[in-house]
Amino acid sequence: MKILLSFFVLSISINSFAQDSWIDKVIYGVDDRKDIFESTNDMYKQLANSTAAMISDSSLVSREDDTVLVSSTTLEQDGICADARFAKQVAAANCSGFLVGDQYLVTAGHCIQDLDDCERYSWVFGYANVTEEKLTQIIPKTEVYKCNKIVSRVLDRSTYNDFALVRLDRVVAGHTPLKFRTTGKIADKAGLVVIGHPSGLPTKIADGANVRSNTNKYYFQATLDTFGGNSGSAVFDSTTGVVEGILVRGETDYVNDPIQNCYRPKVCKVTECRGEDVTRITNIKELQKIIRK
Repeated sequence: MKILLSFFVLSISINSFAQDSWIDKVIYGVDDRKDIFESTNDMYKQLANSTAAMISDSSLVSREDDTVLVSSTTLEQDGICADARFAKQVAAANCSGFLVGDQYLVTAGHCIQDLDDCERYSWVFGYANVTEEKLTQIIPKTEVYKCNKIVSRVLDRSTYNDFALVRLDRVVAGHTPLKFRTTGKIADKAGLVVIGHPSGLPTKIADGANVRSNTNKYYFQATLDTFGGNSGSAVFDSTTGVVEGILVRGETDYVNDPIQNCYRPKVCKVTECRGEDVTRITNIKELQKIIRK
């Protein structure tokens, strides 16, 4: 079952959230998650095109027409209540990532530990519902990439600094590298949007969030609607579309519904619960070298 344990507990699920198990995430106020086709914001849709899913190679089934079938269980099959949002969709992603250079991708440091992970997982663009909800995800093979080098990675249990910069096996075609902050820090209470793969689902856009705490050197906290699988997601200033950070930690994802004998997303008031932690993108000093290329 893809249900993770609470804050500061290291947990391992029995399938696709094994990588993204450092800290969970949650819903704040209204659930703002949308499939790409549901969004009315053209800028968000464009940003979503630069998002990639980290998917186990064992979940990518090659087909004769140069496509791959994303083979995975649904949230409902993994114990989430049948009437929960997106319960019928496949949930194959372990983590999220985003393009920052023509061959470079950023994710969370706890998502990818070494080159063995590069061998066992692929980075898949286009794992998304762009025009309508699809219960079967079939992706062109050209959208599947491997990482061949970990350029920089930090997972520090004392500071909670958490990021990874990886080089993919080839230049990425059809997706634009994202703009990201290079100096300073985000404004207090700034509006935010996060784009990634909550609970391993196809790409979701979740806006309507704000910075909650902006004092820590390594990360800021926000009221983002995120889940396991969102780790590594780009967190943007909702007005400018500039990447401000990397989603890495948060509140417990799901709570038990003893009547229905299933799990539901945990919901907190906007002013309650611990907030979601976002590694500052400026922590990755190697990104400056990419800009100068």
